[in-house]
This record gives sequence, structure tokens and C-alpha cells, in this order.
Amino acid sequence: MSFAQAARRLAGQAGLLLGWRPNEFWRATPDELADAFAALRAIGDASGVGGAGHPLDRASLGQLMEAHPDE
Repeated sequence: MSFAQAARRLAGQAGLLLGWRPNEFWRATPDELADAFAALRAIGDASGVGGAGHPLDRASLGQLMEAHPDE
């Protein structure tokens, strides 16, 4: 993978998952980007729902829908 391809992929992930705009991505250091993704993963892991380590299953979705119904 070229640098340009990797940068586009990471910039897209930062925008989608972290809400970063392009200038925020390009001003961040690699360590800052890694820390932001690690914090996002920790939030998902701690909640037990979603996140990299815990995909949302049907039972969890049902619990969330019951706890937070659309009104």
C-alpha cells in the first residue's frame, strides 16, 4: 500500500470514527492518531456493546431498542 493510499484510508477513518476534519487529521502526529483510535476502542470495549472487540449482536440490539424506544 502506498503512502497516499494509507493516508486516504486513515483520513477517512478519522473523519468517520472521530469526527476529524482533514486539517485536524493532517495536523495530528501518528501518536495522537493512534491514541485517539485506542481511546475509541477502549470506550467500545468497556461498554460491552460495539467497538472492535465486541460486535453488536441481535440480543444487544434488542436490549438497546427496548431501553431507548423511538417515540
